[in-house]
Amino acid sequence: MAYGFCSLRPTLTSLFSSLAPTLHWRSSSLPISRALSASTVPMSSSSFTWDDVLQIGRKESASTQNPSSDLTEFLAKIDRCNRGSEKLAEFIPFVVDEQIVGYIHKGFTEYLREFHDIFTFSKNGSVSVVGGDYVTLNLMFEKPEDRTRAVAGVIKILGDKGIIPGIRNELCPVKPSFHAPAVFSLERAAAPYFGLKGYGVQMNGYVERDGQKSLWIGKRSLTKPTYPGMLDHLVAGGLPHGISCGDNLVKECEEEAGISKVIADRAIPVGAVSYMDIDQYCFKRDVLFCYDLKLSEDFVPINQDGEVESFKLIPVAQVANVIRETGFFKANCSLVIIDFLFRHGFIRPESSGYLDLYRSLRNGDCS
Repeated sequence: MAYGFCSLRPTLTSLFSSLAPTLHWRSSSLPISRALSASTVPMSSSSFTWDDVLQIGRKESASTQNPSSDLTEFLAKIDRCNRGSEKLAEFIPFVVDEQIVGYIHKGFTEYLREFHDIFTFSKNGSVSVVGGDYVTLNLMFEKPEDRTRAVAGVIKILGDKGIIPGIRNELCPVKPSFHAPAVFSLERAAAPYFGLKGYGVQMNGYVERDGQKSLWIGKRSLTKPTYPGMLDHLVAGGLPHGISCGDNLVKECEEEAGISKVIADRAIPVGAVSYMDIDQYCFKRDVLFCYDLKLSEDFVPINQDGEVESFKLIPVAQVANVIRETGFFKANCSLVIIDFLFRHGFIRPESSGYLDLYRSLRNGDCS
């Protein structure tokens, strides 16, 4: 997620209309007013310490003992990843090879119009698009590698101007769905500005001792360009171009927690969560592939790439309380951990709003 990078303010507004048949946010009947007012800790903060985390986690309450007792705060965290449905009509499709691969804000297209030899703006063309308008690439770029080079030059210019901040020099595939072939590759920091489908892996590393499950939680380095100092999974990472989910997880395990391939290969794929979030010019349409890895009681993670400040092993019920009461976690981590709570029986069907919360974990197009 790159909320902090979406600093441009949109200049065009309109009623939700033209994209509604294509993209859908699921809404829930759970009341969220209590969720939004119950937290006593700021919703977005990276200045906290592990002592703060543990103190809140251990806070005595009915919900600490039973994370299933009140689900409204969990819903508020999921809603945090699914903002802006009313702004869908401010975006137009990005089309390549007669397939919709993304959505671009009308305001942001003004920057792209300067590169008329790269981008083409069409209306009522051969592609069936609600509303008629869409952005595509010049037809002279027939091969994926040609498109990648051409668009990379545009992204570099926009990055140098600060229009697309946080360039990572890491490519992600551009494609209409997960198993479709990539039509080209794009700088990862630019992906939200083109409304691409994004994919990543996130792993719950847990330990079971005396019948109690605990999760290893990481605290991101203060030097990270995104979400510095916030809580994160033991292992997580975006899915770059040309690597499988399993191989990417093994790579991230070694880099982020010093977990060997022999151990990482034991991680179990357990499904996926998804969300759609609009923040000014950025449109995130992400799918996170979830993994569980049961670790030995004597395991201690050691970060290798400098991106994690430290780790703590925290009982699952206390982790649930931290998610419920604070904004300490990087926002999309909450979805994966709430999914863990469902699968490991911490959230039960007897709870009011159980199915609403479960459905909200897979918002939008999970393809």
